[in-house]
Amino acid sequence: MKALVWHGKEDIRCDRVSDPEIEEPRDAIIKVTSCAICGSDLHLFHNFIPAMLPGDIMGHEMMGEVVEVGSGVNGHLKKGDRIVVPFTIFCGECDQCKAGNYSVCERSNRKKEMADKVFGHATAGLFGYSHLTGGYPGGQAEYLRVPFADTTHIKIPDGLTDEQVLFLGDIFPTGWQAVKQCDIQPTDTVAIWGCGPVGQMAIRSAVLLGAEQVIAIDYLPERLSMAEAGGATTINFKQESVIERLNDLTDGKGPEKCLDATGMESHVSFSQPDTIYDRAKQMVMMESDRPHVLREMIYVCRPAGVISIPGVYSGLIDKMPMGIAMNKGLTFKMGQTHVNRWSDDLLNRIAENQIDPSFVITHTASLEDGPEMYNVFRDKRDSCVKVVLKP
Repeated sequence: MKALVWHGKEDIRCDRVSDPEIEEPRDAIIKVTSCAICGSDLHLFHNFIPAMLPGDIMGHEMMGEVVEVGSGVNGHLKKGDRIVVPFTIFCGECDQCKAGNYSVCERSNRKKEMADKVFGHATAGLFGYSHLTGGYPGGQAEYLRVPFADTTHIKIPDGLTDEQVLFLGDIFPTGWQAVKQCDIQPTDTVAIWGCGPVGQMAIRSAVLLGAEQVIAIDYLPERLSMAEAGGATTINFKQESVIERLNDLTDGKGPEKCLDATGMESHVSFSQPDTIYDRAKQMVMMESDRPHVLREMIYVCRPAGVISIPGVYSGLIDKMPMGIAMNKGLTFKMGQTHVNRWSDDLLNRIAENQIDPSFVITHTASLEDGPEMYNVFRDKRDSCVKVVLKP
């Protein structure tokens, strides 16, 4: 089969690889009908996530048709079912899964010993996201093996297109969880840093969940206009002070809820000197992530507010104002998404036309064009916000 394969820093190729096979009784094989390039895939593309190996198949946002099931799936799936595959692989039986904490499943990470050493305790297995999370082949491919397939799936009813439901596997529930964990109140201002795909979903989630004011921060015109279309007031951080504008919009009090949809690769700009510092330290491997957004959120967040972090961080950050955070009494909530905790609700909202996540798609291409689309997405060429690939 064809698949997008990691060969090193900024080197993704469309290669011929072996077709997946059933390896465990709870496995299923799907024929991928749609997959997407996620912003967090760029962290792998830039080689900022450790434990990638040449030959690893990329991708963790995919859906398709079941073509084979293992003997232990026990009727939960059958050949011909149309499913979205969540990026989190989960057993459904361990203590964390029983609590709905699927992204920290205790059984699905098959490289648990490595992850225990790095994280202290292993998290769940993830598709296409390094050997720290199991080394599972990803879904930017013609076929995919789904471990624990009897639980790791979202069945899709007839009448909904791939484009409407594909993002149930990652960016939609990621934006939703980031807002839900803020415990939105009707009088809240929610400020969202980063208007990429997760930020866009968070904007619409905050509106659906009843925030009084949603403010979106970015600098790219196409992302800011998409944010405005979703109901947000926008701030272009290259044209005005984020802190001054947020205080103006909140009567000097700051937003109650601050959400980091940017993650470890904050934009580098001479107008923000700490980003130059972070990039310099990153280049000599004295720091792995660029936490400008976190610093800014801590400084501007209203005392007793919430900092929500769906953006991916990989390791070590520097110059964090923990004294400010402690004295302001801020609450931090973060983590990989417990996709299936939210999937039934979000699928119903799509079916009831409360939201159509396909709004975020700007580019559709073939799998063979995937390597070039990584470059387009990275460089934000041609107003690119979200790429869907068709194997």
